[in-house]
Amino acid sequence: MPSSNTSARVLMQGNEACAHGAIYSGCRFFGGYPITPSTEIAEGMARMLPKYGGRFIQMEDEIGSMAAIIGASAAGLKSMTATSGPGYSLMQENIGYAYMTEVPCVIVNVQRGGPSTGLPTKIGQADTMQARWGPHGDYNAIVVAPASVRECFEQTVKAFNFSERFRTPVTLLGDEVLGHMREVITVPEEGELEVISREKPDVPSEWYHHFEVTPNLVSPMAAVGDGYRYHMTGLTHDSEGFPTAKISEIKRKLDKLYYKISRFYDEIVQIDTEMTEDASICVLAYGTTARAARQAVHMAREKRIRAGLIRPITIWPFADEHIREHLAHAKKVLVVELNMGQLVNEVRRIAPRHCKVEQLNRYDGEVLNPVDIFKKILEVK
Repeated sequence: MPSSNTSARVLMQGNEACAHGAIYSGCRFFGGYPITPSTEIAEGMARMLPKYGGRFIQMEDEIGSMAAIIGASAAGLKSMTATSGPGYSLMQENIGYAYMTEVPCVIVNVQRGGPSTGLPTKIGQADTMQARWGPHGDYNAIVVAPASVRECFEQTVKAFNFSERFRTPVTLLGDEVLGHMREVITVPEEGELEVISREKPDVPSEWYHHFEVTPNLVSPMAAVGDGYRYHMTGLTHDSEGFPTAKISEIKRKLDKLYYKISRFYDEIVQIDTEMTEDASICVLAYGTTARAARQAVHMAREKRIRAGLIRPITIWPFADEHIREHLAHAKKVLVVELNMGQLVNEVRRIAPRHCKVEQLNRYDGEVLNPVDIFKKILEVK
């Protein structure tokens, strides 16, 4: 693998790009368990991390993997794991712990068909809702979804930036096809992409509160061993991390988990659109499916059908305001997904009354190609 600091055009796989993006971001710990179709990420990190003074560990399972990266991050390292659907399911309890303890870390989920063991070597997008609602309780999630090998690199960097900026776990949703496709990309030079690191405390230890409610709701984070005293627990806790039963402190904690994300909606949400200004029908899709949708939209335009594309890059928080704005003049929106219908219900929730919501779904482990989507556009236009 080439160095992430080399500005060169390289033929690279999506999973490889994720690994390079992690190194570029300053990730220095990876804990994981091999699972198709994400294994190349672990392999890449195992090769590269020692060169940068980092550590790679193969854990006994995905439960341990998630626990390991939480511990490494609490000790001060940027950390990441990679998995697919079954492993992501096993991680959910510890992901919830990371939300509650506000520990930054990145989870890459290269989606495949499910449920259970499902289709290990086939594509799927049925983890969309799990990425938002996997752990129980109230919190707010950040989830990003690349659609190209270059974006696998860039959105991995974004995921780390969001994680460090907001002290929260962040999920990158890929899929089997994107993870294994190869494209020529220019690897960004050092300094070309913004890299954010967590805010550290600058007060004496006796003044430090690990979970302090600050004006921007993101507390400075001291690493274990830095000399600051605090407690970490999955129980609802006060500003020093000790369990609490006080109603005011419980509400303050949960409000913090939710609003530290929602108040910075414009900073987090990313969306890509094409030809929506005059579109009578918009096609909404993410990830690999959006690549086929873009081609279908161009096929429709060639037939004088006013079609446009809406591609959420940030899946959660859902881009309510942006999508509603792009649907302001559309008569219909076609939601295309490799599942039985997950984002379509979010679109129904926010679509203007005059805009009818249609859907096209496939969930047999195969991709939706541009012709499939174009035919559906012709059917519902």
